[in-house]
Amino acid sequence: MRFGKIVFTVAGIWGLLVLTPLFFTEHKFGQDYPPAITHPEFFYGFVCVAVAWQVAFLIIGRDPVRYRPLMIACMMEKFLFVIACIVLYLQGRLTGPILGGSAADFLLGILFVVAYLKTGTTTA
Repeated sequence: MRFGKIVFTVAGIWGLLVLTPLFFTEHKFGQDYPPAITHPEFFYGFVCVAVAWQVAFLIIGRDPVRYRPLMIACMMEKFLFVIACIVLYLQGRLTGPILGGSAADFLLGILFVVAYLKTGTTTA
């Protein structure tokens, strides 16, 4: 249980630190990774949903045994993003640095799997 607490709490804090600045960088993001964002609702929608998941990680980190079933959705959140990045990269639609950045999500996904397995062996 302790492992799950640490993993999900650190993941939530890390995610908030990485994602929150995106609320203030829409135009810079469009300049750094052209073309410019033409549908800001998708950009901000992604950021808002991602931030909401970070809060979910923090909630799970408070009581991993109670929220263990939600860990499956957390694993999906991480691995589906990584898969999407790989596919986009292979299609030439994603830059190497963005693909490399998804490695952090892959690592967290692996840690979520370990936390899920370890939490399943914990007696409440």
